[in-house]
Amino acid sequence: MSDGWFTLFTNCRYCLNGELVEDHLVISDDNGTILKRTGYIGGEVVDLEDGIIAPGFLELQTNGVNGFHFTHFENEQQYEKQLEVTAKYYVTQGVTGFWATVPTVAEDKFKKILPCLKPRDYTNSASLLGAHAEGPYLFPAKKGAHNASLFHTPSTAPSSIYGASNLSTIKLATIAPELPNSTTLIKQLTAAGTKVSLGHSNATYAQGLAALTAGATALTHTLNAMSSLNSREPGLAGLISLPSSSNPNITSSTSTSSTTPPAPFYSLIADGQHLHPATVSLLHRASPRRSILISDSIELSGLPDGLYPGHAQIRSQQRKLGARATVEGTETLVGGGCGVAEAVMSVTENVAALMGVDGVGGRGVLREGRRADLCVLSEEGEVLQTWVAGRKVWDKEEEVARREES
Repeated sequence: MSDGWFTLFTNCRYCLNGELVEDHLVISDDNGTILKRTGYIGGEVVDLEDGIIAPGFLELQTNGVNGFHFTHFENEQQYEKQLEVTAKYYVTQGVTGFWATVPTVAEDKFKKILPCLKPRDYTNSASLLGAHAEGPYLFPAKKGAHNASLFHTPSTAPSSIYGASNLSTIKLATIAPELPNSTTLIKQLTAAGTKVSLGHSNATYAQGLAALTAGATALTHTLNAMSSLNSREPGLAGLISLPSSSNPNITSSTSTSSTTPPAPFYSLIADGQHLHPATVSLLHRASPRRSILISDSIELSGLPDGLYPGHAQIRSQQRKLGARATVEGTETLVGGGCGVAEAVMSVTENVAALMGVDGVGGRGVLREGRRADLCVLSEEGEVLQTWVAGRKVWDKEEEVARREES
């Protein structure tokens, strides 16, 4: 028998380790965590009518939504208001935690924006978990939609670009490993607690392997703005074939180390525009426990088709047509098959494992002691409810009813 208030979900299945588990789930109303699944009498019982419980989605790479881009900084008050609105919107999509991506901007812009992106919770909304700095240590030939005139080499210290006091806010940084002295930069960033991902790069497999050995642990939007996967030149994407844990018995002919680093986590944009569906399937199935789905959403997400202004990252106008967004006058893309449980793993457990937030008191996995950030899904994966810290904050049926009444 348990002390305290709790909620018991019945007639449901929950996602764990890429599989659907037929069982109930118990969460604490007092401290907002997941409890043991046995020994409870009373409490509130919620019948989910065969719904699927997933951890709240974790958005690793989002540049903005609904007209707000994370480079749209006017002043701290305006920016904070936009962050609150964005966090409130995310829970309607099942997202309960996000890292705000700041692409390549000028140094003074980084120093204004990053202080506003310190991790924090918002009431009944998604949590801001810090910043993802996607630049300026990128390779010009793979700039994508970034402004290459603002790129830097690792000879420029991160503290100079981001501001020394802002380094702790950057939880993830994307860099190109072929830049000179990139391994030194990777070691600096990881020593400061920042995860390093490899992207916007034309690096070879050997250069990528050196970066992993130095401490990098991920690939950014794999095969987009990245060296190709060819028969004799596997590039960065070839790193996915490494063993899932460091293996001292395997030595790569391209590495001077006697130990092969573990395979990286790798993010994919599965919007049907950035990668062919068959390519997404091939990459995901290569290592499902390290595959991460990202939206790479931009401020055009949620807006109608049309022509929209640029911003600090993209000076030109942007054209939105359905799921496709391009820099006006070019074909340069901007932003952006498996079962439900496996797909859920790619936006929850895998992300949490990469970012190191899946332990007791953390999130992203439906285990005892973790934060009760949840979403309820239909059989097709549609988000029906979102719960934050053990409390329901959004319900699709209730939202539809409100709209019909107004």
